Amino acid sequence: MADGLPSGLLEACVVVGPANDKLKELSQTLLQVNGSPLPLLDPEVLQVHAPQFVSKESLSEPAVRNFQTQQQRFFIKKKNDRPVIKTGNPKEETTEYVRVPKDLDLMALPQLCFPGGLQITKEQKDEQFHFLVFTDMFGNQSHGVVLQFSRSIQEGMQNGHQPLNKSPQLCIAYAICVISKHPYYNALKDCLSSLLGQLKLCQIADMEEQVKEFSAKLSLVPVPPPGQLYVVFTLRPLTIVLPSREDKNHPVIDLDLHLPLLCFKSRDLLQIIASILTEQHMVFFSSDWAKLTLIIECLMLYIWPLHWQHPLVPILSQQMLDFVMAPTAFLMGCHIDHYEEVAKLTDDLILINIDEGTVSCSGCHYVDVPETPQAAAEHFKCRRKGLQLHYDLEVAHQKSCCNLNELRMQRRHWQHSLNLDIQNITLELIVNMFRDVSDYLNHEHRVFNTDEFLKTREPGDQPFYKKVLETHIFHSFLKERLNGKIDKFTQMDLSTKTEDQILSRSLDYSRRPTIKEIKILRKGSLDCGLSKRLGSSLPDLDNKKHLNVLKQMSPTKIIPEKSMNDPVRPVKNFQLPDFPSPLNYTNILHYFGDLIIQLNKAISASPAVDSFMLARYFYLRGLINMLCSKRLDALSDFQNLYKTDIKIFPGELVKTLADSLQTEERAQAEKRPELKWLICQVKNNENSEHVESEFHVRKFELPKTPMQLEEFVKCTQQSGIVRDMATSKRLFEALTVGGPKHINPQMFRVFYNFWKQAEAQDIDLPSEVLECLDNNECVYKLSSSVKTSYGVGKIAMTQKRLFLLTRGKHGYVEITKFRDIEEVKISTASFSLLRIPSLKIKNSLRQEIFEANLKSECELWSLMVKEMWAGRMMADNHKDPQYVQQALTNVLLMDAVVGCLQTQKAVCAASKLAYYEKQRQEAPMIIPRPTAETLKHKINPSQNMTNPQSVDVLLYTPGQLTFPDRDVDGNPKLWCALSCGKVVVFDAVSWSLKQNCIHLGESQLNCMMGLDQEQVWIGSQDSVIYIINTLSMLCHKQLTEHHGEVTDFALEKLNPENRSGQAQVYSCSADGTVIIWLAPSLKVKRQFHLSCDRLQSIQVYDGTLWCGARDCVMKLSPSGALLCKISLPDDVKTTFFSRVTLLMEKRQIWTSFTDSAELCVWDSSDPIKPPNRVTLPNCGGVTCMIRVKDQIWIGCSGGSGQSKVVGKIFVLDSESLKVEKELEAHEDTVQTLFSAEDRYILSGSAKRDGKIAIWRVD
Repeated sequence: MADGLPSGLLEACVVVGPANDKLKELSQTLLQVNGSPLPLLDPEVLQVHAPQFVSKESLSEPAVRNFQTQQQRFFIKKKNDRPVIKTGNPKEETTEYVRVPKDLDLMALPQLCFPGGLQITKEQKDEQFHFLVFTDMFGNQSHGVVLQFSRSIQEGMQNGHQPLNKSPQLCIAYAICVISKHPYYNALKDCLSSLLGQLKLCQIADMEEQVKEFSAKLSLVPVPPPGQLYVVFTLRPLTIVLPSREDKNHPVIDLDLHLPLLCFKSRDLLQIIASILTEQHMVFFSSDWAKLTLIIECLMLYIWPLHWQHPLVPILSQQMLDFVMAPTAFLMGCHIDHYEEVAKLTDDLILINIDEGTVSCSGCHYVDVPETPQAAAEHFKCRRKGLQLHYDLEVAHQKSCCNLNELRMQRRHWQHSLNLDIQNITLELIVNMFRDVSDYLNHEHRVFNTDEFLKTREPGDQPFYKKVLETHIFHSFLKERLNGKIDKFTQMDLSTKTEDQILSRSLDYSRRPTIKEIKILRKGSLDCGLSKRLGSSLPDLDNKKHLNVLKQMSPTKIIPEKSMNDPVRPVKNFQLPDFPSPLNYTNILHYFGDLIIQLNKAISASPAVDSFMLARYFYLRGLINMLCSKRLDALSDFQNLYKTDIKIFPGELVKTLADSLQTEERAQAEKRPELKWLICQVKNNENSEHVESEFHVRKFELPKTPMQLEEFVKCTQQSGIVRDMATSKRLFEALTVGGPKHINPQMFRVFYNFWKQAEAQDIDLPSEVLECLDNNECVYKLSSSVKTSYGVGKIAMTQKRLFLLTRGKHGYVEITKFRDIEEVKISTASFSLLRIPSLKIKNSLRQEIFEANLKSECELWSLMVKEMWAGRMMADNHKDPQYVQQALTNVLLMDAVVGCLQTQKAVCAASKLAYYEKQRQEAPMIIPRPTAETLKHKINPSQNMTNPQSVDVLLYTPGQLTFPDRDVDGNPKLWCALSCGKVVVFDAVSWSLKQNCIHLGESQLNCMMGLDQEQVWIGSQDSVIYIINTLSMLCHKQLTEHHGEVTDFALEKLNPENRSGQAQVYSCSADGTVIIWLAPSLKVKRQFHLSCDRLQSIQVYDGTLWCGARDCVMKLSPSGALLCKISLPDDVKTTFFSRVTLLMEKRQIWTSFTDSAELCVWDSSDPIKPPNRVTLPNCGGVTCMIRVKDQIWIGCSGGSGQSKVVGKIFVLDSESLKVEKELEAHEDTVQTLFSAEDRYILSGSAKRDGKIAIWRVD
């Protein structure tokens, strides 16, 4: 067996009872004094059984024998101190070492096994169970299940000289505590119930061997991996099931989650949850010790994914009652008999009576805990009403089961279904409480803006949030969000957002309500008159941000009941073989051998497409191989998880396994590339995880010292005012005009307050005005009441238009849309003897000129209108709506700067922010006609980042039509690989950001390929192929067979007529390796190596491969045999091939060269023939090239001199080899091109531009 490695189900089995000498002495006393009161005894540890139980040295022993491992420590116990009484001459007292697992503290265990005391009784009591939780100083938990059973004291005296008929019948209790690292409460209770039947049939003298054999059996049981694979084993007469965790981040659930719902009403249960989330001093009480742990553990699962960070002691013995005076927050449990005593110890305790279902506070008559947010609480109450909590009602119509295990299985299925419903409802509660927390997080600087988050809470909910935001629970939750953790909370949050919410958040960071939101709030306020705060942020349920709206909806359909993206998989059971007898080394090896054979059969029987179950079988086989000391086989099994499901990869376990390799094994691993890579990978991951753990979440605080440019940029980003660095620099220049080049704290505080006041400003628009505006418009600026040529009123500005808000019957007069403006200028109007500044705006669609006497506001409004006009023009010219958003940000910053400075130079300072107006005046944008006609749209994949990122690879995946019965987004998607291993995903219909950032290592990503609408393959410079599941948007597989950077993919359908037929994927790496993968099994069909200088591309045509390298282009047979070769032309020997594109219908092979504007078009039927040559005008070098219908689209770098465009796209006709179009695409080099079903072309540029353009194909 393997030493020093994590065990399976069992950590230790401990027997606790009366000390033998004390029991012997007491029995003699009770015989002499008849009628004396029965005393309490001090329980002691009598036996400790812990893995490993057998070794190779015990090969000749038929019985179970313990042996020592490095993972154990020892305590000294008297050797004759056994739970049996012997009479006669005592032998000389000796001592022996009793092994204890190193992380197990036995000091308090006897008291916890007998929390009510160990009492001698006159009659035998019924067996009882209770449950324990042990927490070490690092927060790691172990879980215990305790069986108490009574035996007669005289039973051990049968061989003595005392006549039994003269002694009274006395009984004493013993306890058996099974301890596990995993909270398998029901399963371990079943195990002990099975053992109890054997203990009733044996004498106490035989109990040690029975318990030892029982422990040895449990040590052979592996814990199932995360996912829908349960481990089943038999301890007669019971069949016992070990459920698995739902996923790697989720705890095991092996208890009845509805117990708190049976004990407490909704109001009391919500009070308890609020007490936990606000980290109160909480004590639970019950007359049943078992309820304490089960109820508390259920509550811990109710608040998931938040985690309790403080002491958790579900059971306190009488000697431990002073624990409740601890100064820190805690969760503890006591017997109901101690209720009054505990209540008097201190005044700040939350007292929870499980038996009566009440919540109270010590020292007062009310619970001083803030209530949970109202909307979330109401939704929870509605959802709870739909639960069926009584099993008897559920099965009243069903036949009675005659088989015990069948009956238990039926009950287990019902409980599993109910547990899923309860998990979903409690997760909804947590999501509704903390849904928009991420909107106030700054990921780059790891800052949470507490003040702004609180301002957007409803007044009645603020006491709750003020306390929660200060807790360790919430801090840990924020840390997980900042680390990009993708769990059920994240998935539910994303899946319940509407398209409007996703689109508005991707375009607008100002938190102002849209016209659509105002209409919804107003409609609801007619019914119940809740808060009119338009910027409020109550839990967002189906895009309704008010409780009254919530009440109008079905309480059970606000959030889907099933998991958001992942399909629901049926649970499979894996039955372990029967335990061997006797439990010696040879039999256990045979047992493990049978188990591996069984797993081999399961792996062989699983279809290749079911990688989910294959991963679970590999995981289990790895555990068994590890226990058999087959370390290399175990590593190989865990390596297979990269191909099947990387999400369940046990990094810590594999690291421990790798560290345990012997010298000979390590040498063998070095010879196996996949194992060598795996060992290096787990060590590198350990280092990166350690670095990541050092980061903490900080609250945003206003500066206290003067700030230079660098500190100012950081502060504006942390505060959420500005995200991109260029705008922050312009703001710094504006605030420091005419003064020292630093910002003092007072100035920033004034600016910050002005910005936030403007952001929170309520603008009460009449209903008639709302009907004249678009649903997605927001009013950002409102002037004072002024006289205009359209009447007296206030000028209002949205992102689309200017309009006059009048007091008359109509209330709304449109001034102009920004795209219709022809001229903006400042003039003067005469009023008496005064000359009043006025703003004149000429609309291209009207003859009359709008004039407004804006007085002191005139210059600022002129500046703002011109900036919005310039932004709108650039947005229309470039088909990029982000120009409008950036212009709007500039305008709002101008307004804040003027409000902050309040000097004569304020408008001059604000003009530093008029970025687009300055561009319009200095270099009017001239868009060539071909570009304007072909360009359809532009998007910015770096919109949530501080700096633009280079777009390295693009991939378009068609709409998802294969799962019409699932709750899956069926829209086509655009996948964008950015710098440093980041991938963002856009909805290719609305062009809204669907997935903010998927991290795939730290290296550049080189290529992407879609496979069967369910997978996206991504090749990286780190030599790994990452496979993303398009449903969950998670990287669940990795292929690690390449040893150089992966450069390209090619897909070949083996049976194109059969949609379910197999396909094979070709991947190539820069070192010349080509690997052929069978999809979907991901097995390597063949691989070969090519002798060339940096293999860059691979394409498949008519059963042959075309591979492009820097020094040649090769035609290969499927086996890798060279059929023909195209070398560099003699006159370009100083450069290299950069791109290769096939047009085989016309027998053409197009090649380009690095740093060259020349193309060569080769004849595929006669590659030796000199190629046709094409020279691209104004081109600094070709960077990418694709074929679209009969055209060749070529991306390059170069400029025309009339604009600052650097990246160009040339469209060439394949027949005439002439340039049909020259498109001015980007402000930096075109990095990548991709064809979307030959209808549109997508182009991505380098980081100075960092945008994606969508082009129409003729």
